[in-house]
Amino acid sequence: MLNFKRYKRVPVMDYPERQWPNKEIEKAPIWCSVDLRDGNQALIEPMVVEEKIEMFNLLMKLGFKQIEVGFPAASQIEYDFLRQLIDRNLIPDDVVIQVLVQCREHLIDRTFQALQGVKRAVVHIYNSTSTLQRDVVFGMDKEHIKQIAVDGTKMVKERAKDFPGEIVLEYSPESFTGTEMDYALEVCTAVQETWGPTREEPIIINLPATVEMTTPNVYADQIEWMHRNFKDRETIVLSVHPHNDRGTGVAATELALLAGADRVEGTLFGNGERTGNVDVLTVAYNMFSQGIDPELDIENIREIIEVYERCCKMEIDPRHPYAGKLVFTAFSGSHQDAINKGVRALKARKNPYWEVPYLPVDPSDLGRDYEPIVRINSQSGKGGVAFVMDTFYGFKLPKGMHKEFADVVQAVAEAHGEVAPEQIMELFKAEYLAAKEPFNFIRCETTDVGETDTQARLTFKYHGEILSAKGVGNGPIDAVRDAIEQTANVHVKVLDYSEHALGEGSHAQAAAYIQVMDVDTGRVTFGVGVSPNITRASHRALFSGLNRLFK
Repeated sequence: MLNFKRYKRVPVMDYPERQWPNKEIEKAPIWCSVDLRDGNQALIEPMVVEEKIEMFNLLMKLGFKQIEVGFPAASQIEYDFLRQLIDRNLIPDDVVIQVLVQCREHLIDRTFQALQGVKRAVVHIYNSTSTLQRDVVFGMDKEHIKQIAVDGTKMVKERAKDFPGEIVLEYSPESFTGTEMDYALEVCTAVQETWGPTREEPIIINLPATVEMTTPNVYADQIEWMHRNFKDRETIVLSVHPHNDRGTGVAATELALLAGADRVEGTLFGNGERTGNVDVLTVAYNMFSQGIDPELDIENIREIIEVYERCCKMEIDPRHPYAGKLVFTAFSGSHQDAINKGVRALKARKNPYWEVPYLPVDPSDLGRDYEPIVRINSQSGKGGVAFVMDTFYGFKLPKGMHKEFADVVQAVAEAHGEVAPEQIMELFKAEYLAAKEPFNFIRCETTDVGETDTQARLTFKYHGEILSAKGVGNGPIDAVRDAIEQTANVHVKVLDYSEHALGEGSHAQAAAYIQVMDVDTGRVTFGVGVSPNITRASHRALFSGLNRLFK
């Protein structure tokens, strides 16, 4: 049995005046990618300089205007990468790079050395403030911890005076979620006062969930409390840097935005230490799905995946939100049926808004194909098969035909596993279009007889014998049926008929569907015919149905 008594609940702040539950996300935050630092340091095999440059170019292409490029004072490769970006003039004027550094003088000196030649940069300093780390890691009291932050700020400020480019300060009370709120505010305010930000030149105060310690609503309370209690709030860009230890990084980020956060630091696909950082793509796609411009160019997720997997040497989980190979895939019959009906309704109603069951966004808006949306296996149903036939091949099967053909596909799926769309089409051809026995249509001429009747002169094969026959009926189909009955001694009744064009334009083929019944046995089935001529397509559909009844 799990020894749950080893663990105690994290204290929850008393904050009944919270306002964030009544708010909605209305716009995108300032995005800052930390893939090249927080994501990279979590890799089994960290990126080399050229891989970092490829990732940097991807992030710029996606529209990130703030990119943390590393910890240049921590290792030579981080230093060299930053120098490559500057020396090769790879940083556009509208992109601000960010560098991380501890509040230590020699590391700050090394960082400014690495930054020489950059036009604008965020220098991100941090020190841990939580009760646990103060106790077991540093063995320092609150005043000593606060002084580290203040001294680090002074060192950056001093060096920024003579730096030829613009320096923006970012401060993080690391392990913020484990810090007493009044003390976190005290430390951040001390940094703020030391730096002296203005409305025009604000400071970034970053409040990280370095470790997710409790439910997302508690993080939102903490963010809102800080947001409402900061001194000179207009001089602060309030940033969040959530991790995903409890699996709620995205939720924590969204609630933090409701609570007053202006800026989000995160990574593509949530890569980062332990369970990772917040996945900025998921947050952005969530906004997109609500009709909010995420202000990132993320319409080609396949390209993002390809570069990410190559540079990070990690694979995207098939169930990863939006990006996973299976997230827009339905195997369940009921889901497939609902998707099929939803797509049909969307087209028929010309709805300007995307509203399809089980699909929160149109996969094509993300650069995804429709091919994997419905995949057919032994758990699938009639709706899925109909969706495949319509979406891939343009056959809009009559509703009564859905189960009939799905049963054919289901038998193959149960014997061999998943059935691909091209296999489904081959089954369709074999079952409905290719059969020539016992009936094989050759030709037919129809003429009007009187005001209501049609006469058919039919030539066809029956069990290999060529026969000619005449028939009269209330239309071409009924006249052909009558001719066959008189010649082949079969008794059939046409129950249903439908038709549609396969494609558009004057050269489009027509598809016809006829449901027929063997009067003697009561057996019912569908036939399908295809031809550029709709009358010929209907004749072929009747023969298709006859072959299914009497094969």
